Amino acid sequence: MKLFPSRLAIALVAGFISQASFAAAPVATVNGTAIPAERAEAMLTEQRAQGAPDSQQLRDAVREELVRREVLAQEASGKGLDKKAEVKAQMELARQAILIRSYLQDYVKNNPVSEADIRLEYDAIKSRMGDKEYKPRHVLVETEDQAKGIIAKLQAGSSIEDLAKESRDPGSKERGGDLGWSNPGMFVAPFSEAMVKLEKGKFTTTPVKSDFGYHVILLEDVREMKAPPFDEVKPQIQQRLQQQKVEKHILDLRAKAKIQ
Repeated sequence: MKLFPSRLAIALVAGFISQASFAAAPVATVNGTAIPAERAEAMLTEQRAQGAPDSQQLRDAVREELVRREVLAQEASGKGLDKKAEVKAQMELARQAILIRSYLQDYVKNNPVSEADIRLEYDAIKSRMGDKEYKPRHVLVETEDQAKGIIAKLQAGSSIEDLAKESRDPGSKERGGDLGWSNPGMFVAPFSEAMVKLEKGKFTTTPVKSDFGYHVILLEDVREMKAPPFDEVKPQIQQRLQQQKVEKHILDLRAKAKIQ
């Protein structure tokens, strides 16, 4: 079973943003309140991270957006909305989210995944994949006697496509039991072990028991499988390992925390 990192880890592992600078002076003053350059810098950086090219037009748009926000924020504060409990709670959540993102970006910067780690994971994936792909069909039933009945019908000339209509596997029964091209590591161990022993076109003559029930497996085809080059999959592996590292860090902090 694959373990996936939490959405928090996935959402917060982001590429580091290059820095551009506004002048130190405020970008505008609204009703006597200065809008600091750092606020414009943060918005500009965010826009560039989303693919917007740095230009005077972008800077002007950022300035105008900040002016509008300041006008509206002043009006909201004038009505006392910033004192309402639900608004204060939302503001605190937003502040917390920004702080967390900054912390985790700093953690990723100081705890990068090494080239050796990525290579090790690549080799492990290749090892699990093996050097062949298999195209099996199967019928999954509840009891051993039912599986023996399926085998007897196959031996008598029935097609597995028809017999698969009796299968308990909803994902393959409507496709005649077809499981598509897969490597052995994608199946539970008893299934894989029985499948790789079959010759092309042959089926298991004894029921194969797994946690799901009893399988009758027919191997339609087998082919050589070539793993993608390291450089091609390196970015995906690096991202996944970094997400796992962040998730582990979060869990470690959670375990150390005193929670009542």
